[in-house]
Amino acid sequence: MDILDPIKPYYIFLIPIAIGCIVQVIKFIVYSIKHGWNIGYAMTHGHMPSAHTGFIVSLVTSVGYYEGLSSGAFAVAIALAVIVIDDAARLRMYMGDQGRYLNMLIRQLNIKDEQFPRLHERMGHRISEVIVGGILGFILTLILARLLG
Repeated sequence: MDILDPIKPYYIFLIPIAIGCIVQVIKFIVYSIKHGWNIGYAMTHGHMPSAHTGFIVSLVTSVGYYEGLSSGAFAVAIALAVIVIDDAARLRMYMGDQGRYLNMLIRQLNIKDEQFPRLHERMGHRISEVIVGGILGFILTLILARLLG
């Protein structure tokens, strides 16, 4: 009996969690190289690569790998992936645009920052960040699934 036998049924979800964490660490490293080391960057929004996309593509890949591409679970995972990726790329970019416009209004009205703190202007991902996150999620999931057998 292998030591990992009790958790093998949960690989379908444990692998995406591990991949999401790995992609988040990669994002932290890339961001720290560009902007200097700061532990506060560990949970930064946006930037390269998209950990949300890495996690959700890993989940789709894992479900397809363990349950099959014709399963209902795979169809649900694809639908969920479309929603998460759309949120990561498009919807949060709109929120960042709104933050930028509100910050401009606050500056023009000469309102103190204590009364209305600055809003985040970079919340979503660029398409390149989403693509890299998805590629990492897919490739790392296949590697980990094969290694775990």
